[in-house]
Amino acid sequence: MDKKVVIFARVSTSNQEYDRQVNELTVLAANNNWKVCACFTEKISGAKANTERTELLRMVEYVTNNAIDKVLVTELSRLGRNTLGVLEVIELLNSKKVSIYIQNYAIETLTPEGAINPMSQFLITILAEVARMERKTIHERIESGYKNYRINGGVVGRKIGYRKDKETMREEYKEEIRLLKKNYSLRNIHTLTNTSINTLRKLKTMI
Repeated sequence: MDKKVVIFARVSTSNQEYDRQVNELTVLAANNNWKVCACFTEKISGAKANTERTELLRMVEYVTNNAIDKVLVTELSRLGRNTLGVLEVIELLNSKKVSIYIQNYAIETLTPEGAINPMSQFLITILAEVARMERKTIHERIESGYKNYRINGGVVGRKIGYRKDKETMREEYKEEIRLLKKNYSLRNIHTLTNTSINTLRKLKTMI
């Protein structure tokens, strides 16, 4: 039986075109007798969180609902502008047993049996380490900001007895609530947004 695949292409600015990516991946699919069921393309200028990427979310929803076997990309960077975002997409699709075929490396993330491909695992391990360093840098910047704030007389942390009201939470977690309304699982939303499962459970009661 032919494998069912989708094409995912991304460019960074409105001046760029994704036709070359789509054409190359269409030829790749034809050469392997893969059936292209859909094509998702996005143009993103500036860094955006995965939860703000409409086409990415549409693609994830489509592959989940249509028993897709593979997502085709020309290179890893097409999945996101930063390592953390790329890693989130890989982990999310792998958890759904959807393999990502990376054309420039000629490898995919899952074996035909649905297990993690050792070759791609090496690549993902490197990505994970880079992501860890990125998180560390972000954490250090936050700590530095807190330190300067305290030095200048600011108070960090919530006031005693403080709890966010529902309106505040609805405003702060707009994307999470939108995904909950689309019936995304708590685990998938956590993977995409890094919002804690407990917070997501609270948000779910507010819908």
